[in-house]
Amino acid sequence: MVDPSINEHHPRPDRLQLAALAALMFIGTAFVFSATLAAHSSLLPWYDQTWIRQIIWYSIGLGVATAICFVDYHILARWSFVVYVAAIICLVAVLIPKIGTVHNGARRWINLGLFQFQPGEFAKLAFIFAAANFLSRPPDELKQREIFWKGIGLMVLPFILILKEPDLGSALVLLPAGVVMMFVAGTPKRYLLKLGAGVGIFCTLCLVDVLFAPHKFQIPIQDYQRQRLLVYFGKDFADAKATPEQKAEARRAQFESSYQGRQALISVGSGGLLGKGWCKGDQISLGFLPWEEAPNDFIFSVIAEEEGFAGSILVLALYAVVLFTGLRIAGQARDRLGKLVAVGVVMLLFSHVFINIGMNIRIVPVTGIPLPLLSYGGSSVLCSLIALGLMQNVHIHRRGY
Repeated sequence: MVDPSINEHHPRPDRLQLAALAALMFIGTAFVFSATLAAHSSLLPWYDQTWIRQIIWYSIGLGVATAICFVDYHILARWSFVVYVAAIICLVAVLIPKIGTVHNGARRWINLGLFQFQPGEFAKLAFIFAAANFLSRPPDELKQREIFWKGIGLMVLPFILILKEPDLGSALVLLPAGVVMMFVAGTPKRYLLKLGAGVGIFCTLCLVDVLFAPHKFQIPIQDYQRQRLLVYFGKDFADAKATPEQKAEARRAQFESSYQGRQALISVGSGGLLGKGWCKGDQISLGFLPWEEAPNDFIFSVIAEEEGFAGSILVLALYAVVLFTGLRIAGQARDRLGKLVAVGVVMLLFSHVFINIGMNIRIVPVTGIPLPLLSYGGSSVLCSLIALGLMQNVHIHRRGY
C-alpha cells in the first residue's frame, strides 16, 4: 500500500520528527544549564553563559536547516563535491601550526575569533552528501571495481585526516555511514564482505598489538588513546618487568585515565529510577564529573543522574523517533540520491548516539564524540541540524521523481 502522504499536493515536513527534535533541543538547553551551574557560570554576563550560547547555536542551525529545505536537494547535490573539497582543505588547514588550535593535546579547531570552528564535524556531513551523490549512479556502474575503490577513497581521505588530529571517535563514525550507504546503493556484497573482513582483521591485529605487544613494538598512537584501551580492557599499564616505583606510577596513571569514565558511570547509576532532580546532581555539583566535560561528552550522565532511568529512556525514545522517521523518509524517497542522503544521516546520528551513550555506561571506550543536539558545541549543533534539514528536504521534495 502506498503511503498517502506521498501524494500530498503540498508536501510538508515530517512533523513527528520535528516534534522529537524540539524536545531534544529543550532537554539540551535545560541540562547544559544544569551541567554548567556548578562551574560558576552564573557569574558571567547573561549573553556569555553556556546555555545562552547553546540557544544561539540552535537558532542559527534551525535557520540554516530551514533555508536548506527551500532548495531541492538535487540542486544542492550539484555542489556536493565542492563542499567535500572545501571540507578536506579545512581538515588539512587545521593540522597546520598557527592555524589549528590545540586543546588537551588535540588539534581539531580553527579559531575564528567569535567561536571555534571544528572542521571534522562538517567533514562528516560533507562526506555523506558527496558519497550519496557519487553512489546514486546506475547500479551497473557500482559493480565496477574502480567505482568501488573511488567510493572507498572518498571515505578514507577524511578518515585519515580526522584521525591525524587526533579524533578517533569522529573518524570512526564515517565507516558505518559509508559502508551502509554503499550497501543500500547496491554495491556488490562480495566487495563489502571482503572490505569488512579486511577491516576486522586489521583492527584485531592493532588491538592485539596495543594490549599485548612490548612497548617498543607497538603501533604509533597517542598515549591517551592507548591508555583508554588499556583501561577499557582492564589491562595493567605497567610491564611485567617493571620496578615497584614504575608500577606505582603506572597505577597512578591508570587511576587518572579511568577517572572520567568511572565518574560518568557512577552518575548514571546514582540516578535510580526517577533521579535526584534537575540541577540537584551531586556528581556535577561537587565536581566529581569534570565541569569542563560534563556539558559536552558526558551530558547523558548528567541527565541520567538528575532524571534517572525514566529520563534516560525518554532521551532514547526521542532519538528512536528521529532515527525511525529518518528510515521512513528514506523508504519514501523517490530516487536513489534522496534515499542515500537519508540513510547516511540516520547512520551518522545512530553512530554518534551509540558511541556517546556507550562510553557513558562503559560499553565502549571513552572517546570524545558529542551527543547530537544535547551536547554543548556550536559545530556539533550546526552540523546535526543541517543534516536533519537535508533529511527533511528529501521528505518535502519527494514528489515528482
